Amino acid sequence: MWIAQEIAVKTAFLLRAAAAVLCFAATPVIARPASAPQLKVERVVMLMRHGIRPPTKPNVVPAGYTNEKWPSWPVDYGLLTPRGAAGVKLLGEADRFYYATRGLFGPGCPDAGSVVLKASGKQRAIRTAESWGEGFMPGCPAAVSHPQDGEADPIFHGLDDQPAWFDGEQARREALALAPKGGIAAEEHAYRRDLLLLAHVLDCALPACQALAAPNRLVAVPHGRPELEGPLDIASTASQTLLLEYLEGMPMKDVGWGRVSRAQIEQLLRFHPLKFRYSNRPDYVARAAAAPIAKEIVMALSGNTKLTLLAGHDTNIADLGGYLKLHWKVPSYPADDVPPGSALGFELVRDRKGDRYVRAFYRAQTMDQLRTLTPLTGKSAPFRQHIPIAECGNSVAATACTWTSFQVLVEQRQPAAP
Repeated sequence: MWIAQEIAVKTAFLLRAAAAVLCFAATPVIARPASAPQLKVERVVMLMRHGIRPPTKPNVVPAGYTNEKWPSWPVDYGLLTPRGAAGVKLLGEADRFYYATRGLFGPGCPDAGSVVLKASGKQRAIRTAESWGEGFMPGCPAAVSHPQDGEADPIFHGLDDQPAWFDGEQARREALALAPKGGIAAEEHAYRRDLLLLAHVLDCALPACQALAAPNRLVAVPHGRPELEGPLDIASTASQTLLLEYLEGMPMKDVGWGRVSRAQIEQLLRFHPLKFRYSNRPDYVARAAAAPIAKEIVMALSGNTKLTLLAGHDTNIADLGGYLKLHWKVPSYPADDVPPGSALGFELVRDRKGDRYVRAFYRAQTMDQLRTLTPLTGKSAPFRQHIPIAECGNSVAATACTWTSFQVLVEQRQPAAP
């Protein structure tokens, strides 16, 4: 008898426990707030910097900065290296996977006209677009449109011809207004420790190396962007060269002649966005330089092309960053720096009601992913960060910037007609 009673009691207990578990498991489902509306990616535009290249000229720094011979490269000055092409191809493969998983592309070759590749007239940009296409759509037609030699390049190099309507002195005044208290001399003081590190790498010791003691100044170009002259400018070029040597996979004994570490390269890269601050990001400069690119982006998002790649240069991305007041931070790089192969992108997305929004993002490889040509899959996928669009909302909130607001913002930022 007591056995039967014990069984009945245990059975009742188990039934109550099971009911409690079911109730507990169901409660979060009932209490969970409604999820955000699902967004469908309709179109994408990416403004991408070219891949790894050697220096663009024989003398990386002027006479007096170093007597060292710079390492040799497998291609001529300024051209995309085979390793650079391989790194960009990896990005193409990763981008295809990313947008395939979001339903923008299926297997096989994309439909004709659904992917458009445009490039600056520079070989390194053209080859970057071609290499990215090889990764994104292997074995498929991937024609790249670009200016021919000698042709004007209004999209990527609009200020290079120094148009008569552009006021270089106004550009310089706006740039100087961005300087800290004490002007450009204060920047030199703030970066003194980094300049001394660069002097060590270049084997350019004070007082014998008077070049590093030269003053820095911001010079107005009559119809062009302001130019930073002096050690800060030289440091930007030299640090980029050290970075490119590292990314090219050169032995560390050859990177900076064995006098610089991986961490010190990252430290010296601070000079690169510093130069962008004065030559690319002043409002007057950015609006003039990036206006054609911004119009291209709106046109591409307005059309039928699913993905548009604009292969250009770090200056283009810095200009567009200033135009839309965008900021980003790639791991292993300073804030607002533009790594080789990285891209500033824009997605046009649609919710279930049919409302459209624009999201800005930054996509890049880290230094070591590119140096080792790491396949960009799984946990090694490229860095991707949604970034706020000033005056149009935070792109982390997917529905912050409406498509209409983005179009209005781009139009309002266009410079007045000359």
